[in-house]
Order: sequence, then structure tokens, then C-alpha cells
Amino acid sequence: MLDIKFLRENPEIVKENIRKKFQDEKLKLVDEVIEIDREFRASKNKGDALRADRNRISKEIGAFMAKKLLDEAEKAKAAVKAINDELISLEAKETELEAELKKRMMVIPNIIGKDVPIGKDDSENVELERFGEPVVPDFEIPYHVDIMESLDGIDLDSARKTSGNGFYYLKGDIARLHSAILSYARDFMIDRGFTYYIPPFMIRSDVVTGVMSFAEMENMMYKIEGEDLYLIGTSEHSMIGKFIDTITPEAELPQAMTSYSPCFRKEVGAHGIEERGVYRIHQFEKQEMVVVCKPEESDEWYDKLWNNTVDFFRSLDIPVRTLECCSGDLADLKVKSLDVEAWSPRQKKYFEVGSCSNLGDAQARRLGIRIKGKDGNYFAHTLNNTVVAPPRMLIAFLENNLNEDGSVNIPKPLRMYMGGKEFIGK
Repeated sequence: MLDIKFLRENPEIVKENIRKKFQDEKLKLVDEVIEIDREFRASKNKGDALRADRNRISKEIGAFMAKKLLDEAEKAKAAVKAINDELISLEAKETELEAELKKRMMVIPNIIGKDVPIGKDDSENVELERFGEPVVPDFEIPYHVDIMESLDGIDLDSARKTSGNGFYYLKGDIARLHSAILSYARDFMIDRGFTYYIPPFMIRSDVVTGVMSFAEMENMMYKIEGEDLYLIGTSEHSMIGKFIDTITPEAELPQAMTSYSPCFRKEVGAHGIEERGVYRIHQFEKQEMVVVCKPEESDEWYDKLWNNTVDFFRSLDIPVRTLECCSGDLADLKVKSLDVEAWSPRQKKYFEVGSCSNLGDAQARRLGIRIKGKDGNYFAHTLNNTVVAPPRMLIAFLENNLNEDGSVNIPKPLRMYMGGKEFIGK
């Protein structure tokens, strides 16, 4: 959410930012906000003037009573009552205007970074750099579910019976590999100085609306019927929510955290859910990075975060590339975002395995996350990034480590989590 003072003083900058995000239907919101804000401030000023009059007249009542000027005292009391009645009406109007103001401010997008490429959708994202040499072996690589089934590691048919499409049973060495990757990711981030968390897997609606846009919420979140609780779509939601309505001393920042959680997503939209496959699913597990820091440090942390993901995948010898997300592909709260994509030898292309985002102070404004500085309090910046999200990551892992005989090599960093195994065989 933008600073209302910034919007009030820079309406054309806000409108141009909306155009860069190809959301012209929101342009009218800027003028509506300015008008509602004008009414709100006028009402507040009138209320302040009335309260000052009430205080002055109230003091006069005492003086009139002391002098036994009863008629004047009664007139003053009537004037105070009239002011109180008007204030009740004004305060109701202010509450209504404040709600209308927030309603519009919550859907006006954040100001994007100056270096964000301009484009309508993800087809116009810009490749930045490649890490590792993509290899296509001289034997055919099966579909990832076929690899898992050949190793007796997945059961989609049973999951469809119990839960429907978008769910799965992992078993045997594939299930163990899934857990090994998460354990390695946890220790990888702890070794880089991040504090490990396991957060709540459900959050209240005020946290949901604080961490994401309404469109994201509608397309992603599962609501718990009859309760003010939602299943999290990523542990970022709980971790940022942890700081709601807090004031953190500068000396205690940055807060660099890595969190594990299951994640639940409706996945409403263009992509849909595959009947066979674990690329886009309703339930998965993820190791996340979350940072709360001072504004001047957020660009540096942004680079640190995505580099952590690149280093993690390269430590398992999986080729990756980075893509800068264009303006039209950014969620409304984001200042900038970068996707990490892993190489798929079967498809001969890269696919997304992680996303790094700098949200500036957007989440902090919504949730009241402040920093205590020498010259007063100010809003923090928040960032998040995926370390790894199996089972999607298993697709890249299996394809890049598959042998012609159908066995799968286990890289050295994972062997200690796999009981010393060097490969998974049929």
C-alpha cells in the first residue's frame, strides 16, 4: 500500500506506474483517492474545530454557573449538545470515508523499481544470467512421473481417490529424497546465517490481506469454513505476519529467517492442475527465505537472496538461469522480482523453481511493521525468496541425475540424508 501523502503529492507518478503495469482500469482510483482524502481531511479539520469550540464553551459553563448566570449556562449546555451531535455525525462520516480510502489504496499497485523491464506478461520477462552448462543426454528422458513410477516412488491414482487432482502419495526412496532435499536446504540456509523457523500453517484474514493483494488471495488461499483462518500458500505469509504491529529497534535488524512449511494453493487461473504430474499442485512443501530490514539495505538483500537459490541448485549440479520479471508480471505489492529457473533436459528448456521478491514497505504499511530509529519510527522493507520447493524441484533433480539404465545419481551433499546412498535404482 502506498503512502497517502506520496499519492497526494505525486498523482501523475502513481498513474504512470499503473500504466507501466498495464492496469489502466485502475487509473480512476487515483483521482477517487485524492477526492476522498480531501473530504476526509476536511471532515477531520472541522471536527478538530468543533472540539476546540466545545472545550471553550464547556469552560464558560463553569464560569456562568459560578456567577449564577443560569440562562447563559443553559444556552451553553445546549450549544455543547449540538456540537456533540454534529461530531457523532462527522465521526461516522470519517469512518466511512476512511474505509473507502483504504479500499482503493489497497488495490493501487506499489511503485515498481526503476530497473524493472516494461512488459505485459511473463512472456516479456528478461533473461539475466545462466549458471552451469545445460546438458541433453544421448538417451531419451521419460516424463517425470514415469521416472518416479519406475522407481516405485509415487501413487497418483490413490491420491485422486482420496483428494482429487493436484495431490499425490510419494513413497520409498522418492519420498526419502524429497525429505532429504528439504533437510539439506534447511542446513544450507542455517550455514548462511539464517534463523530456522517452523511457523503456523494457518493465519487470520488480517494477516492474509496484509501480505498479498486481493487477486492473489482469491486465486490462492483456502479458507477454513466457519473460522477466521486460512491455510498458508507459503511460509512467507506466517513469517511476515509474525511482525504485525511491532516496532523493532534498528540494532535488531536485519532479521534473516529461513522457514519450512507445507503450502496449500487453489491454483485458480490460466495454468490449471495437471492430472499427471507434480509441477502445479494443491499441496507441496517448501523451504523459504524471509528478510525484514532497513529500507537502505533491501536491494543488497535482494541480490543475496536470489544468489542463495542459485548456489543451492548449483551445489547439486543443476543448471539454472535467472529471469527479471517485467512490470506486467509483478504482483501489485512487489517492487521487483526475479525468477530462478532450472534446466529440464527432457523439455530442453528452463522452468521456474523459485521466485525472489522485494516488496519495499508495502507489506509493512499494511501490517504496521515499523523500525525504531534515532529520529523516530519508520516502515521496514520485506523480502522473500524460495530456497527449494519439492516436489517440483524433483522434476529438475531426476531429469538431471538420471542414468540410461533408469537409476538416479545422488549428489554428495544429499547422501548423508539418504543413509549414504549414491544412487536410487529400480
